[in-house]
Amino acid sequence: MFRRTILFCALTAICFVSCQKVPITGRKQMSLIPESEMIGMSLTNYTDFLAKNPAVSDADANARMVSKIGTDIQKAVESFMVEKGLSSRLDGYKWEFHLVNENTVNAWCMPGGKVVVYSGLLPVTQTEAALACVMGHEIAHAVARHGNERMSQGLLVGWLRSV
Repeated sequence: MFRRTILFCALTAICFVSCQKVPITGRKQMSLIPESEMIGMSLTNYTDFLAKNPAVSDADANARMVSKIGTDIQKAVESFMVEKGLSSRLDGYKWEFHLVNENTVNAWCMPGGKVVVYSGLLPVTQTEAALACVMGHEIAHAVARHGNERMSQGLLVGWLRSV
């Protein structure tokens, strides 16, 4: 009984300290990992990924399209965040946009603004506007810190299973 009480108190304290309100949506979000650490971890994973899956050359028209769309979205996100007084949420972001030659229908954005589009997505999206929707969606996950939230939830579940 005493162990359960301690566990409950610890869990309550962790949730209270790590839960924060997302400024854009007002939704509550658990964040156990400092964002600077998330960006550092994502940079390592991103570098490893690109070492195994080289980016398509900027001479390629599709790679240039990915970069242009990404840069346009980046500018819009940064402008929006400044307008809302939230530009500090992008601290540490060093945006990059790459196309990789992989026949998978996928794209992703890591914390810190590292965006990868797989070439297999292009026949599905077909237009710049459709590709922009997918890229904007992935960038929104990073800006909303969903990666931190999921890792925090995983850490908490792992900790609970170990006790």
